[in-house]
Amino acid sequence: MDTNSNSAPEQGTASVAVKQSRRRRKMRKTAAGAAALTVGLTGAGVLATALTPDAQVATAQLDDQAMIQEGKDIYDVACITCHGANLQGVQDRGPSLVGVGSGSVYFQVHSGRMPMMSNDAQAERKTPRYTEQQTLALAAYVAANGGGPGLVTNEDGSIAMEELRGANYDGQTQAGDVARGSELFRLNCASCHNFTGRGGALSSGKYAPGLDPANEQEIYQAMLTGPQNMPRFSDRQLTADEKKDIIAFIKSSKETSSPGGWGLGGLGPVSEALAMWLIGITALIGAAMWIGSRS
Repeated sequence: MDTNSNSAPEQGTASVAVKQSRRRRKMRKTAAGAAALTVGLTGAGVLATALTPDAQVATAQLDDQAMIQEGKDIYDVACITCHGANLQGVQDRGPSLVGVGSGSVYFQVHSGRMPMMSNDAQAERKTPRYTEQQTLALAAYVAANGGGPGLVTNEDGSIAMEELRGANYDGQTQAGDVARGSELFRLNCASCHNFTGRGGALSSGKYAPGLDPANEQEIYQAMLTGPQNMPRFSDRQLTADEKKDIIAFIKSSKETSSPGGWGLGGLGPVSEALAMWLIGITALIGAAMWIGSRS
């Protein structure tokens, strides 16, 4: 028997086995490398996420910086003369704005009281010079340089309005909120603003303005910051919910028709007595003269 012919198939079989073994080892190495690469990339991604600020947060920060810069540009044009280059105020012109907060700026600018044309005893409400966006930018700039009471906002960052009407606002003002607000208003506000919020005279050329033109945010910020002659009502004196109840009453009194007929501006006994004398007494005198002429 030829031994060479028998060994050839055995050698071929061994060669195939070796190749298969090498191929399997290569595949295992490739799989191990791929797994290691996957783990490494995943770990790097997790580490980068942990150490790098969220993209949305970074974008929001950039937006905030842009708004603050816009507010600074407005301030340097319209406010710096009276309030100083560093918001420190200028004697006999304007007070310091450090620490007044964005809420105070919103009230003054959105109501048109600022910028003032002259340094009078009372800053009058007028058509605002700046848009809502410009007002918020100016408020953001002042708040970035000293902090202070802020605006009330919704979850999406927009300025809250109707949500400030009553502590339990759910689409319409609750009757209980209006009742509580009416009582709180009489105790804390009616002595100056009149019991219906139509305003009243003070001393030295000052006055408490009517509240009809003011929106919910302006009223809330006025209570919180105490502009001009108005006292401040902190959350210890009037809680946030109590402030909302007062707003609910003010807006309700504006939107609800007078149950007694002609409201005469809601100024109370003064306007009623004046109407009585001008209309009632005149009518009586006319009637008496007519009766006398007939007799």
